[in-house]
Amino acid sequence: MTPRRITDPALWPPMLALLREAFAFMDGRIDPPSSLRDLTPEVLSAQAEGGEIWIIDETDVGIAACIVLTPKTDALYLGKLAVAAAFRGRGLARRLIEVAEERARERGLPALELQTRVELVENQAAFLAMGFQEVGRTAHPGFDRATSITYRRAVF
Repeated sequence: MTPRRITDPALWPPMLALLREAFAFMDGRIDPPSSLRDLTPEVLSAQAEGGEIWIIDETDVGIAACIVLTPKTDALYLGKLAVAAAFRGRGLARRLIEVAEERARERGLPALELQTRVELVENQAAFLAMGFQEVGRTAHPGFDRATSITYRRAVF
């Protein structure tokens, strides 16, 4: 399974379906709710124009994994990383992060950056295992406690 960059709006509905399935475990677990609830095909089109969307597809099931890459001034931001349940444990998330590292290097960006919620300790452990380091905690508007953790990994 080879990652590929996508821009075709016909792929937004299956990508949204994958994201909803992969992020469903967060319902009732994170506060505030995931920004996924506001993600639409139009938003994905804008993200594909301002950044990059990459998927790994599997012919029999469609999209097996996805990631949204958004360039910042000092890092490439990784968002909406998801792997379908049937494909977890096969290294697809790692492969998409490798693609992100290649893209950051090509853009001259020195780091990868991502965020996860404080409640998602399994995500935190996975990102630490992939070489990311915690660099900060932030609160969503209206919250007086940290709700997200920011991680970075240097691009070599």
